[in-house]
Amino acid sequence: MPRPVRTPGAVARRRLPALATLTAAAALLTGLAAPAYAAEPNTAAAAPVVEGRAGFHPERDFAGSTVAAHEGRPVATPAVADLAATQTKGLDVSGYQGSVNWSSVAANGARFAYVKATEGTGYTNPSFAQQYNGSYHAGLIRGAYHFALPNASSGATQANYFVSHGGGWSADGKTLPPALDIEYNPYGATCYGLSQSAMVGWIRSFSTTVHSRTGRYPTIYTTTNWWSQCTGNYGGFASTNPLWIARYSSGPGTLPNGWGYQTFWQYADSGVFPGDQNLFNGAADRLRALALG
Repeated sequence: MPRPVRTPGAVARRRLPALATLTAAAALLTGLAAPAYAAEPNTAAAAPVVEGRAGFHPERDFAGSTVAAHEGRPVATPAVADLAATQTKGLDVSGYQGSVNWSSVAANGARFAYVKATEGTGYTNPSFAQQYNGSYHAGLIRGAYHFALPNASSGATQANYFVSHGGGWSADGKTLPPALDIEYNPYGATCYGLSQSAMVGWIRSFSTTVHSRTGRYPTIYTTTNWWSQCTGNYGGFASTNPLWIARYSSGPGTLPNGWGYQTFWQYADSGVFPGDQNLFNGAADRLRALALG
């Protein structure tokens, strides 16, 4: 299976927040992009990648790391004025960014952050403490997310690993609900070899386990295209789980079945902030209300 290639310039763009800050306007206008995986062939003949074995690269898996390769990256600026509610700026980061200058992030207007904590049941973000605690001390409301590998172990197993390694929640008004990143498989078949009903069952198992351990249903990060293909556009999570939609365009577009609005929108994979650029669908007081539960 071909492995993705990242150029030194692409790595620099992702890892240097200061450079991202200086080139923010150009990034939004020209489509300056974070590196993404090249689409890999979906073939049953390909040898599966196993956690902890050759080919496993969790340090390069993050919210949206597979999106641009599958859905494109149009040159577009988010049409915030067209959205019904006031929008609040934020970001998401992972071990890919390393140590983040959170005081600079806050000074540039970010009010929240999601931080990758875990992947599967064998990886924890080595920069998690600096990113999770640093964003908190800079005054951001922050939360943790888990990169799902549905073909590696059960939803409950991965949820327990996640909650035990940073994916908790407390009613302090500074902690977002834990989040599940469920997107295109960076290691092979788009839907991880699961049927649509099996995928729904996996997500439900993860969700109910997180809820039982934290008191919060997890935010679900996905794209409409992936959700439609891999869950059959299942609408049963909308009443309990906030939606974090990924779409690199001028608007969030058509949402997965059941959700009447997105709670978060990841609209670009580079920009003013390190990592990915996000908007919370509401003013800062509503963001605090979400954190309080």
